[in-house]
Amino acid sequence: MLKPLSDRVIIEVAKEEEKTVGGIVLASAAQEKPQTGKVIAVGEGRVLENGTKVPADVKEGDTVMFEKYSGTEVKYEGKDYLILSGKDIIAIVE
Repeated sequence: MLKPLSDRVIIEVAKEEEKTVGGIVLASAAQEKPQTGKVIAVGEGRVLENGTKVPADVKEGDTVMFEKYSGTEVKYEGKDYLILSGKDIIAIVE
């Protein structure tokens, strides 16, 4: 598996619904970009200027909401993931 560095987090992005409420199937270009996903791996945390390490606010298994156009999309072993900085995560979904 991939291991994120520093304050990076690997997210398995949730699939968005391909149909509207009325049952119309949307083309992939018309679909909204997903903003939620499950945390797959978390880096060790960021290091402050004084050398103190600050752990990540999320843990593996959390479902999170993140900024819409953040992160880097990667494909690994046939699955799509998003690698983003901890600061791009805006909420934990409970």
